[in-house]
Amino acid sequence: MAMVRRMAVTLIRHGLTKANQEKRYIGFSDHSLCDEGINELQALKQDGIYPKPDLILSSDRRRCVETAELLFPGFLVQTCEGFREMNFGDWENKTYDDLCGNLQYRKWIDDPKEVCPPNGEDLANFEKRVLSGWQNEVLPLFENNNLNHVVILGHGGPIRFLLSQFAPEKRDLWEWSTGHGQGYTLTWEGGVAGRCTLLQAAPLTVKRNG
Repeated sequence: MAMVRRMAVTLIRHGLTKANQEKRYIGFSDHSLCDEGINELQALKQDGIYPKPDLILSSDRRRCVETAELLFPGFLVQTCEGFREMNFGDWENKTYDDLCGNLQYRKWIDDPKEVCPPNGEDLANFEKRVLSGWQNEVLPLFENNNLNHVVILGHGGPIRFLLSQFAPEKRDLWEWSTGHGQGYTLTWEGGVAGRCTLLQAAPLTVKRNG
């Protein structure tokens, strides 16, 4: 009897940046990891087990590529613009305190599905872009290259959206959250289609003796 092919995608959020520490909106902005972010990733790698991928598909932002290289040294990393964070336009690199007096910003906070950051990206186009990255970049890797496990190294927004689409339990993207350097592994039996059959935290915590 032929064995059912098991395929998995692990979604990992990039490590901490100084702009994250300062609670700035950094969508398309290109920031590197800060020292604390690097230390946090090293600690996560020491205390947990990240599943070994066949290939890493990363957002092309430095914070993602640097995280991929730190967590998965020696693995091939391909970049994909489709998995960038939302483009916050004129609000890039600004904080809540910078923007709270802005009427359009307050409307966006109240209704992000209907209001768009000026010169930025609305939620519908953001979701369309991420889904296109999934369909045009991820699925062909399983269909044409006979891979079994792909890591997507990305940002909080795209990860939340992908979980809302493919996690076993249907939940709104705002109900999901993931820490820096952390995420989830989604597993399918027989083909990467529809909602996955198994969802596990990544990295898996190592149980130490004593």
